[in-house]
Amino acid sequence: MDKPIICTRCILDTTVSDIWFDSKGVCKYCYIHDNIGETHPLGIEGQEKLELIIKKIKRKGKNKKYDCVVGVSGGRDSTYTLLTAIKYGLRPLAVHFDNGWNTDISVENINNARKKLKFDLITITANREEFMDLQLAFLESSTPDADIPEDYAIYSVLYYTANKHRIKYILNGHSFRTEGTSPISWSYMDPLYIRSVHKKFGKIKSISSFPHMTVFKLLYYTFIKRIKDVRLLELLEYPKNEIDKVLETELGWKYYGGHHHENHLTRFFQSYYLPQKFNIDKRKTELSAMIRSHQISRESALDEIGTHPYSYDENDVDYVITKLGLTKDDFNKIKEAPIKSHDDYKTLLPLIRLLKWPIWVATQIRLLPQILYLKYAK
Repeated sequence: MDKPIICTRCILDTTVSDIWFDSKGVCKYCYIHDNIGETHPLGIEGQEKLELIIKKIKRKGKNKKYDCVVGVSGGRDSTYTLLTAIKYGLRPLAVHFDNGWNTDISVENINNARKKLKFDLITITANREEFMDLQLAFLESSTPDADIPEDYAIYSVLYYTANKHRIKYILNGHSFRTEGTSPISWSYMDPLYIRSVHKKFGKIKSISSFPHMTVFKLLYYTFIKRIKDVRLLELLEYPKNEIDKVLETELGWKYYGGHHHENHLTRFFQSYYLPQKFNIDKRKTELSAMIRSHQISRESALDEIGTHPYSYDENDVDYVITKLGLTKDDFNKIKEAPIKSHDDYKTLLPLIRLLKWPIWVATQIRLLPQILYLKYAK
């Protein structure tokens, strides 16, 4: 196997099938980072933009019990987003989606934050049989998107809750400066894709234990109800190690050992399933973002990937396989099946690309996240 070509600025490489490089060897995702950075400045300008957004949220939420919705998982990003919102005087309604895979640490982190910050929390619990059916369908699809049912459910729950309570803003804990942009060949999600895979591989016809996002609902929430997704952390300095100390000191928060490892299933996918079957190491995305943000050196990131292969706990693997209701033989058949991608199923991607200019306009007026245009439509 040929050695992957690596970006000269970050550490993403040709294990990402949709990557391209300019004449200086700088990759597509570095350009995406810089594009988002231009509209999400730091320093005084970023602070001014952040304060303007806070004022808008407060104004839209005037005379209401809540002025924003915040999804909470017990992880670093969502917890710090919640803390930031409350420090700026916002009145968030916190929402937790429980799909049955929470770790003890994540639950403890949420409980500790609630004791300290006194926020209201709604927990929406998925029916285990229904959610397992959706997860198993994506495993059988043989794509690297087997962990997106959780992301899909979370987005559905957040928009549903915002609409139900007449709240106009959802605060998203993502930051391109620390998480980067996941390559489209590594992670893709849209409502039609979810439906297509579940229709083909699912055993349960209808899933009703949590709200489902459809194309029409997404358009309704975005353009009619004018619900906006806001990423506060992208206008703040967000040094991860320092943030961990802040959360530990102020909220009694505990680290869980890896990015998104506050969830048993996500930890299994990222540390075992994706590297073993697809040769995908999602640490490359996160470390590349931190290189671009000057939080670590490129040399340190290369050393991390080169000398520390993504480790996993065999007991954790056995736990997940068993909880999914699979035998080891069943799982090995899934793991060894030919690799496919979202392109092998029905998706909205052709339509998104066809509508790239209307999408660009919607991102300029902040109705849609900028990444939707940069990653999918451009």
